[in-house]
Parts: sequence; structure tokens; C-alpha cells
Amino acid sequence: MPADLHTRYIEAHRTWADHADDCDTCTPAQHACPQGARLWERFSRLQDAYLTHLRKKGAS
Repeated sequence: MPADLHTRYIEAHRTWADHADDCDTCTPAQHACPQGARLWERFSRLQDAYLTHLRKKGAS
């Protein structure tokens, strides 16, 4: 699962970054349109999950 989680996290970041580059209202640091908000939310959730996994892995 961790490798899959990492892959999904990285892909979500790429998707968000591509959107931010092409969107007239979003910036790399802030979402400003509905699609950007959805992409940012997915990226944020996956990032949180991956970082939580790393913290738990380091604690064991």
C-alpha cells in the first residue's frame, strides 16, 4: 500500500500543478476555481495520508 499511496500522492501533485499552470485563476499556492479546489483537496488528502504513514513507520 505505501508505494501505491506514494504514487497516487505524486500523481495528484502533478495533476494539481498542471492545472495551476493552465488555469487563469489558480496559482501554484492557491486554488481559485471549482476544479482547482477539487484537485487541491485530493492532493492535500493524499499528502496528509502519506505523511501520516511516514510518521507511523518511523515510530515503529
